[in-house]
Amino acid sequence: MKVLMFGWEFPPHITGGLGTACFGLTKGLLHQGVEVIFVVPKAYGDESQETVKLINASNISIDIRKRITQKYLKNITYIEIASNLVPYIGIEPFEKIINSETKTIKHNFDESIFREKFEFSGQYGPNLMKEVVRYALVASSIAETTDFDIIHAHDWLTYPAGIAAKKISGKPLVVHMHATEFDRSGENINQNVYDIERKGMQEADMVIAVSNYTRNIIIERYGINPDKVITVYNAVEYDETYFKYREEKSFPEKVVTFLGRVTYQKGPDYFVEAANKVLQVDKNVRFVMAGSGDMLIRMINRVAELSISSNFHFTGFLNEEEVNRLFAISDVYVMPSVSEPFGISPLEAMRSSVPVVISKQSGVAEILQHALKIDFWDIDAMADSIYGLLHYNALSEMFRKEGKKEVERLKWKSSARKVIEVYEKALALSTKNIKMKKIS
Repeated sequence: MKVLMFGWEFPPHITGGLGTACFGLTKGLLHQGVEVIFVVPKAYGDESQETVKLINASNISIDIRKRITQKYLKNITYIEIASNLVPYIGIEPFEKIINSETKTIKHNFDESIFREKFEFSGQYGPNLMKEVVRYALVASSIAETTDFDIIHAHDWLTYPAGIAAKKISGKPLVVHMHATEFDRSGENINQNVYDIERKGMQEADMVIAVSNYTRNIIIERYGINPDKVITVYNAVEYDETYFKYREEKSFPEKVVTFLGRVTYQKGPDYFVEAANKVLQVDKNVRFVMAGSGDMLIRMINRVAELSISSNFHFTGFLNEEEVNRLFAISDVYVMPSVSEPFGISPLEAMRSSVPVVISKQSGVAEILQHALKIDFWDIDAMADSIYGLLHYNALSEMFRKEGKKEVERLKWKSSARKVIEVYEKALALSTKNIKMKKIS
């Protein structure tokens, strides 16, 4: 089986768990004999290609005059140009192209108008929606010239690309929901993003949710048919090289770590408030907030207000090696997420023998037995859990030992087998639909 897979990032260039999950899954699929052609908006040249054939969308040239490209433009109306999302040609020639499939394009336009390579940033900046649309346009070109059996698109950024590839190739589409707009924004959702997510799942033959928590949101908040939404849990990459970081701390205090985007979804404010409660009874603890995000300045200010700055450290974004070094000196890991579709970071902490405290509002809480689980808003319970793991050695040792054993069983090859079952179901449904169309 050959899979055309669309993602937005791939290690070592990642901003969160999405790239990590994509790498782990593709490695698991390789072990099952599945070939993956993985497309990213921008490749830097140092990505690992041990598990995939990587295609850099920035290197793909498209021709705006081709019927296949015009067909894509005709079918992309649901993210219709909020007014200037396709600025690579002027308004007049663009209208001439999309208003008529059969209109002959005169050659009095500069050739560069019709044939373009888009240099993607691959980032999550102000031009993100523009890049999402361009990425989908490039996807139609890739789908036309590439041999594959099924399409797999990760998260909303690549759903338009997945739909475009399906429209061009006729091959079945599987979309993977790693996080919904409700996870990222609560009830104050971005309607454009929600619409793209919903359209992607409606057009898909099958939908993969990373937890039952996410599956329920997909069904209840997006109105997707439950029969085509399948839960496949994430896993963790397990390799002895992760344990070479056995660093001795240069200070006597215990270390409690928060690792993730410093955003509403991840609950950093609850972590700060719980830290303050712990420090009121034990000053020999250092709290670390590793990550960046739109709430970072607010958290720094709150730590200053609480007068706990001498026991609180902000590291900014950490790469993989730095994360492993941090876990090597951590005594407790806390994930206080307000809404977490899954959450790979607790597995990474447990892999390093760090006991974890996680919110009940997380997908990973569905599968972990050896983790302390609290409601994200219950600061007292969070503080009590942290204090207990820091001061009761028998409790801490049990969670270290049993937690590590537990994550050793959560392998990506197991997740990959379930994804292959989803592929097979999508292929069967697609074949059935084709036969029904022929009969009708």
